[in-house]
Amino acid sequence: MTPKLILTGFMATGKSSVGPLVARRLGWEFVDVDSVIVARAGKPIAQIFADHGEAHFRQLEREVVAHLTSDRRLCPHCHGPHPEVISTGGGALVDEANCAALKRVGVIVCLTARPEVVAARVERSKSKRPKLTEGGKSTLARVKELMEERADAYARADVQIDSSDLTVEQLADHVIGAFGAHAARRILPS
Repeated sequence: MTPKLILTGFMATGKSSVGPLVARRLGWEFVDVDSVIVARAGKPIAQIFADHGEAHFRQLEREVVAHLTSDRRLCPHCHGPHPEVISTGGGALVDEANCAALKRVGVIVCLTARPEVVAARVERSKSKRPKLTEGGKSTLARVKELMEERADAYARADVQIDSSDLTVEQLADHVIGAFGAHAARRILPS
């Protein structure tokens, strides 16, 4: 089976909530790219954006993705590649190098949600979202704008799952099912 399940998608689509649950159910390690960036930088993402700009953040993201996708550890049970669930930030797939590296090591599952659902989730959250404050627009208008900008990048994913009307448990079921089906197609002869 493919050793990595990569969760990606727009902000507030459920990556951080469902990722640890999926990893627990599979008995795999969970790695959140944004958390690794925060640990390396010693500051929150919003502060990285404020202090150094988006280009610097994207470079850090590229470095973390490159590190994770070049992991040569072996699974202690099957001695194949080390299995992981990797959750990326919402803009990671926009970078073609990130997308190619992630596709090389696993199945990319893109979580989606309707713009109004994302806007409501973001407004309930205490997390600062630097990309939403650009342009002085309403949250919903900015969500729609960013979703449109990133649509081609998200289309590169192996599978898309709409999280709008799913509980975290239901979403985990869908993610694991889609991953299993797609991973099986990758290793079975045509």
